[in-house]
Amino acid sequence: MEITLTKTRLYEGHWEGVLTCTGASEGWLPSLVVTHLGTAIDGVSVTEESDKGQWRVRVPIPADRITDGVQTFLITDRSSGETLASFAIYAGDALAEDIRAEIGLLRAELDMLKRAFRRHCVETA
Repeated sequence: MEITLTKTRLYEGHWEGVLTCTGASEGWLPSLVVTHLGTAIDGVSVTEESDKGQWRVRVPIPADRITDGVQTFLITDRSSGETLASFAIYAGDALAEDIRAEIGLLRAELDMLKRAFRRHCVETA
């Protein structure tokens, strides 16, 4: 049996996706658990689609879980314990400094690559 969970969107405080299962026995129903810092999130809904073997998954993101930094949520199959998907929420002032530093590093690497490419073009011309 192969279970695949694909994100469709993050909308109005809910993570949404489509769960597909191939090779499952007749009457199989998905059982998912969503955790944040090891604590289960309530209100997860799994609704069967008209296509056999597909379910719409909707995970509410509790407002009290959104804080400064990176908050990671894991979606796992309750029966196997396999992680099917994850998503992260990035927030806060501290993160802005991290992003600026990361952009600075990317610019420096890009400049280095441009110089190396130009040198290569001159040497091979």
